[in-house]
Amino acid sequence: MTGPRDTFSAWLDVLVDTLDEPGLTGEQIAGRLHLSRFHLDRIVSAGAGEAPSALRRRVLLERSAYRLAASRRTVLDVAVEAGYGSHEAFTRAFRRAYGSTPSAWRRAPGTIRLEAANDIHFHPPGGIRLPAQRKVTAMDLVQKMVEHHIWLTGELIECATALTDEQLDEPIVIGIDDDPDPSTLRRIVSRLVGQMAMWNATMASRDYDFSVEEHESLTSARRRLAEAAPVFLGHVRDAVEQGRLDDVFVDASSDPPYVCSYGAMVAHVLTFAAHRRTLAVRALEAHGVTRLGWGDPIEWIDAAHRA
Repeated sequence: MTGPRDTFSAWLDVLVDTLDEPGLTGEQIAGRLHLSRFHLDRIVSAGAGEAPSALRRRVLLERSAYRLAASRRTVLDVAVEAGYGSHEAFTRAFRRAYGSTPSAWRRAPGTIRLEAANDIHFHPPGGIRLPAQRKVTAMDLVQKMVEHHIWLTGELIECATALTDEQLDEPIVIGIDDDPDPSTLRRIVSRLVGQMAMWNATMASRDYDFSVEEHESLTSARRRLAEAAPVFLGHVRDAVEQGRLDDVFVDASSDPPYVCSYGAMVAHVLTFAAHRRTLAVRALEAHGVTRLGWGDPIEWIDAAHRA
């Protein structure tokens, strides 16, 4: 016999499958599960603490917020996709939920998820996020970064087997995609600072001015680091302490915009920063400045523990 838990799980499956059918009535959804509307409402409300119709409307609004930030669809197209018959009706519902009009939110997007005790949310690009069995912790993040390192090392070896000995042994010209010319120490230092400032701007729904990094003086880089680093570190600490490493925000600076979790953002920053730091310390060493060695975090962490 099917119990309430099985019925609730089946309803969640139907919810995912029918997101592109926003006009479905509660009776039609219940019919797909061979239940009465009353029986389904009672089971879902007990399991989610939210009526199924209200939960479905909220998830569709969350998807609308994502569509506004990550696509070029018109507000009316997004409204119709969410099941609203008019631009005005959608604007009223969106303003009640997000505190701003769809057009204003598109210009400065924030968090997509609306407050919900059941922690059931739309998860881009087209799914549903259910309550996690456990929160992502700082230790989880470190473990995932190590696992990624191990996986990537293995993939590099496998990919390298397709090369000749001459190709394996030829000198490497070092560069990375998002640095137009990473060959100078000045550019590397400026980008290390700029990466933190850029993500601070993204999380505040502000544009980042890349022109500041053009032939930037060390005085400017030092000042920007003093401004950007505490803010960036604060974001990371808050996400860790509040168990929000798996929470998402919209990176509207990308084209097209995309949704990123705090944990993924931290991993991204540390990965690219490690490459740049290594280039920087080797450039310093070439000019006789050797006190940083390789910039190995082991030495820095151990020194902090001894202090």
